[in-house]
Amino acid sequence: MKVGFIGLGNMGQGMAQNLLKAGHTLAVYNRTRAKAEPFQAKGARIASSPRDAAQGAEAVLTILSDDPAVEEVVFGGEGLVAGLERGAIHISSSTISVALSERLAAEHAQAGQGYVSAPVFGRPDAAAAQQLWVLAAGAPADVERVRPLLEALGRGLTVLAEKASSANVVKLSGNFLIASMTEALAEAFALARKSGVEAKTFLEVFQAVFARSPIFERYAALIAEGKYEPPGFALRLGLKDVGLVLEAAGDAQVPMPLASLVKDHLLTGVARGFGELDWSALGALAAERAGLEKL
Repeated sequence: MKVGFIGLGNMGQGMAQNLLKAGHTLAVYNRTRAKAEPFQAKGARIASSPRDAAQGAEAVLTILSDDPAVEEVVFGGEGLVAGLERGAIHISSSTISVALSERLAAEHAQAGQGYVSAPVFGRPDAAAAQQLWVLAAGAPADVERVRPLLEALGRGLTVLAEKASSANVVKLSGNFLIASMTEALAEAFALARKSGVEAKTFLEVFQAVFARSPIFERYAALIAEGKYEPPGFALRLGLKDVGLVLEAAGDAQVPMPLASLVKDHLLTGVARGFGELDWSALGALAAERAGLEKL
């Protein structure tokens, strides 16, 4: 397929590479052009704008950090809506608000374009290794048309409802699970260390008794080692995502007190200057509260 690809950050680089490996033709755009240049040597065309990336494409995939970044590349005279042909499809893999996903569905429908919400679970190393888990929601015909692209991105695909924003609800719910799990790990490690148990010893117990998920085990190891750089997922983005969780919960009238607590801890992390660290740096905050020295 002819694909426009917008967003070559930590996640996007691996995803774009896997689409090229699968034989798709890419026009890539990134606000920082230097990140797009390595893909030119691999056969991709460097687009001058989101609109340019969308022109002539059967589908455009965006993977960007937040709502404002998505709005910037989608709307306006140089946005992808202006360049995307009727019948072509926008695939949004960004973690965005439910409200923005619903707006995207409406705007694309008005323009005669398709929209598939396809957020992903996984860190940059999983993206590079084609080990993401992909969600997809949208009109069934649109989802089927872009299925080859989605399957090229990861190890599995879950197709959800026709309502595109349902994929964003599932993605945000999953990220809340990770955030709350990481907070629990952080507090458990701080208690063990403050009580004289070495972090690596507690990690061994955790791995032998509790670890059943690669996600859970990965974050436990990061906290045990105090290894919060380079970030696989920045703490400031975790704050953004848990904020979106609470926004969706408010709209649905679902009380989530633990989510509020985790948001406050993430906010504390940003205030402490940890925003660009991995969000497992919740471990550093828990250790600080316990009066422990850095690992």
